[in-house]
Amino acid sequence: MNRKKLQRENTLQLLLALSTIVFLLILSNYVFTRFDLTSDKRYTLSEHSKTMLQEIDDIVYFKVYLTGDLPAGFIRLENATKEILDEFRAYGKNNIQYEFIDPADSPDKKTRNAVFKRLYDKGLNPTNLQVKEKDGSTSQKIIFPSIIVSYRGEEYPLNILKNHVSSSSEMNLNSSIQALEYELAFAIDKLTTTISPKIAFLYGHGELSEMQVNDIAETLAESYFLERLKIDGYLYSLRDTLGNNKFDLVVIAKPDSIFSEKDKFIIDQYIMNGGRVIWFIDQVKIELDSLARSRATLALNNDLKLDDQLFKYGIRINQNLIQDMQCAVIPVNTSLVGAPPKFEPAPWLYFPLLLPSDAHPITRNLDLVNSQFPSVIDTVGQNTEIKKSLLLASSNYCRTVNAPVRVDLGMISERVDPQRFTQRYLPVSVLLEGSFTSAFENRVSPIISNDASINFQSKSKPTRMIVVADGDIIRNHVSGVGENQKSLPLGCDRYTKQTFGNKEFVLNCINYLCDKHHLMEARTKEHKLRLLNQTKVNNQRLKWQLLNVVVPILLVIAFGILFNYIRKRKYTS
Repeated sequence: MNRKKLQRENTLQLLLALSTIVFLLILSNYVFTRFDLTSDKRYTLSEHSKTMLQEIDDIVYFKVYLTGDLPAGFIRLENATKEILDEFRAYGKNNIQYEFIDPADSPDKKTRNAVFKRLYDKGLNPTNLQVKEKDGSTSQKIIFPSIIVSYRGEEYPLNILKNHVSSSSEMNLNSSIQALEYELAFAIDKLTTTISPKIAFLYGHGELSEMQVNDIAETLAESYFLERLKIDGYLYSLRDTLGNNKFDLVVIAKPDSIFSEKDKFIIDQYIMNGGRVIWFIDQVKIELDSLARSRATLALNNDLKLDDQLFKYGIRINQNLIQDMQCAVIPVNTSLVGAPPKFEPAPWLYFPLLLPSDAHPITRNLDLVNSQFPSVIDTVGQNTEIKKSLLLASSNYCRTVNAPVRVDLGMISERVDPQRFTQRYLPVSVLLEGSFTSAFENRVSPIISNDASINFQSKSKPTRMIVVADGDIIRNHVSGVGENQKSLPLGCDRYTKQTFGNKEFVLNCINYLCDKHHLMEARTKEHKLRLLNQTKVNNQRLKWQLLNVVVPILLVIAFGILFNYIRKRKYTS
């Protein structure tokens, strides 16, 4: 009787378990949820990414050229890419499709080289690896850690491997994994956006020429509508007759001549109407070319008449230059007088390699930014409606020199005394967000007010602006003359051939200002790099090996003994 009762109870429990499983399977077709149990929430997409994926109305196809016989680090990147694409597919459903392709999987060398060339021509960057063979030898292997994203016949090449000069290979791989969601979401946003934001590059005050901003302009033209604009005192250059802004963003790139009060007023009222501006300002005027002609020159104050306007917005750019022990190099002639010139690279303290702030998504996981003769920014004013965020700063071994100052190449041969560089993390770029007060409050010039009936605004709508105290951060080098001029990649050091984070910094700034700041949420994600302590590994190797091999066996034996003991007591009673 007891046995039959026990059988009935077991049968009921089995049926109940099966019914629960069937019910959950049916419920899963109508209710969707996911649980991320990782401490750093690496499998949780930002809310903006989820919304964007759910609104996709056609297939977005990802061709991932990262698979095959790869080193362990790149296998980790491959797995992370698959995981994030699976997360995208969970929200985008069948509109997100992907495949992994091994570009080296070709029958012969000629075909493989043709595939490599085709991928390179599409904009995918190869990486050359040293692979250790089974016999102990090493060989070279070319891989393409890249993705081609396709949507309605259009393609977007995406290089997912970060190559920061200041980071180790493990840190670069970790940064690449952290940036995956943002990079993929940005590619989808670019391909699916039908109306491009408008950006105006101002000229007429000695700003950088078209060739000097050509590299960043070509990249921006893929996602934005660009226009070079001269204000020239025309009240409706940035706003139409109805008072609406014509542009989503205005870029002021390294002016070197005075802004008239009327031009300043036009920019001010554009900002008051919610316009965004990114200022690249040289507060001290000096160029490296002048040192090429003579070994010394004078750095003078660059009076643009913008100080009062920027001060009203909460910023003061000081009339000084930063000298930093963490700096770029320049070629210096080290040959004796009368001998053929011999150029060797030497550290140049006036070219600091700026540190990006990890506290803001614009600069998180960004490489060092190369600067030339930057100044220090101070935040001023008591406007509590403005939020100020540091973006770029000097290193913790720097100092300032006030202009006017004599800059001499002879300082390269002098021994650098670290005790003289006692200043730390001097601000060079700041983001301002909030409602600004007009620089022309209570002082509208009669010349301006009599020009036309102006709907003057003394306080801005909520808006954003970025101030960078170095105009060269957005400038690319130009080689050749006349029709043979060619722009070098932005951030590329023409002497060392290293590429710094200038281009990514400028792109992130512009994306953030042009209402793509929600995409930046994905850049706040942090994947903690948990590396083994090699000292402990070497000293405690035997202990942990025994712990991992012997303890599981003992636990199984103990469980078996305990199980048999309980079973005997149950059925012998």
